[in-house]
Amino acid sequence: MVKKYADLYLETRRALMQQEDDRTASLMARNLLAAYSGQSQEYILSNRELYASEETCKKVESAVRRLLKNEPLAYVLGEWEFYGLPLYVNENVLIPRDDTVAVATLAINQAIFLPSAPRILDLCTGSGCIGLAVASRIKDARVTLGDISKDALAVAKRNIARHKMTGRVSCMQVDAMAPAPAFLGKFDLIVSNPPYITDREMEGLEDSVRLFEPHLALRGGRDGLDFYRSIAVNYTAALKPGGFLCLEFGEEQGDAICRILEDNGYTILERSRDYNDTERAVLAQYGRKEE
Repeated sequence: MVKKYADLYLETRRALMQQEDDRTASLMARNLLAAYSGQSQEYILSNRELYASEETCKKVESAVRRLLKNEPLAYVLGEWEFYGLPLYVNENVLIPRDDTVAVATLAINQAIFLPSAPRILDLCTGSGCIGLAVASRIKDARVTLGDISKDALAVAKRNIARHKMTGRVSCMQVDAMAPAPAFLGKFDLIVSNPPYITDREMEGLEDSVRLFEPHLALRGGRDGLDFYRSIAVNYTAALKPGGFLCLEFGEEQGDAICRILEDNGYTILERSRDYNDTERAVLAQYGRKEE
């Protein structure tokens, strides 16, 4: 059954208000109508009395049913934006979050000062969001997207192709919890948003995260720091002399992670905060300060 855009929007918004506030429900409804109609939100708003196709109506209604079961909007749409880049996402990768902009910005700001054609590794890459953000800003960078999950790498490869970066960005299957393989070579900068949710925190995650996002990309061990210990021990060998390590971390984990890095020969250069003013990322250089 076809419906006017105005009616389809109001019905969608009303349904989503069962679990969302008015503002969020309105935003989600607009996103759904635009995504499934192939029209811009501005077009839909200006042509409210036009009829949406039957296919569009069915897709929107199906999407609402998925959302009401707490499935994240990003997975329903199959796309999410990060650092100005629209990215394909599915249940095999974490949804890129605004929190991660902090570590991406820290990495980009350091990469600007690296030698020409720097080699950069995005470890635990997932969708490839951080590495692709760096590659989009550092035009001569050679970026490797590394992850243990073949399914995640399939998503990352799709995003590389989408943004026409196949000449500069590649994917490799690597394990952040094991020694860095020799075939990786040496990098000027390694950036990572590794799993950092504690075992206890996993139990209390929102259903939209706990039931849908990959636990492989979330669980960081009893204290959430397992991956940081491993990266500091095992991936320093993949850095060039004086190379840089840039890491995202969870709330109130900063001091512990800086101690791990310093114990493994790193100098802390900068700690940065996300949009919510929560400390979220650290930049370190391998090599101790001179006494």
